[in-house]
Amino acid sequence: MYHQSEIIAEEEGRYMSKVVLTFVSIFFVFCASSETAIHKGQKIFVKECVSCHSGGQTFIAKKTMRDWKKLMEEKGKPLAELHLKNKDAKDSWEYFESNSYEKKSKHLQDFLVEYAKDSGNVPACN
Repeated sequence: MYHQSEIIAEEEGRYMSKVVLTFVSIFFVFCASSETAIHKGQKIFVKECVSCHSGGQTFIAKKTMRDWKKLMEEKGKPLAELHLKNKDAKDSWEYFESNSYEKKSKHLQDFLVEYAKDSGNVPACN
């Protein structure tokens, strides 16, 4: 027959297992969604930016994480303005004026910050 202290210890053990499992699950969901955002940002960069900024990683690595975050504030408004004021960037104006840019700017930011000069990361060729 179990003593009451053994029953309580067993119940506490099950409770702690559930708590740990919950935190581990949340961690993996967060990591997976973060990787997805970075991958989406990479696809956007390849589709919309590589035609002018063909250096890819070399171009991205010219700026620090802080620089990219600053350019991507307010759904990327500073980056869009930089392009819209530059006549050499005329081919990109339609994109930077689109709702698509504003909607997906967070993914682009995640990608640019992830592979900035001071991030220590290098994108894989996907």
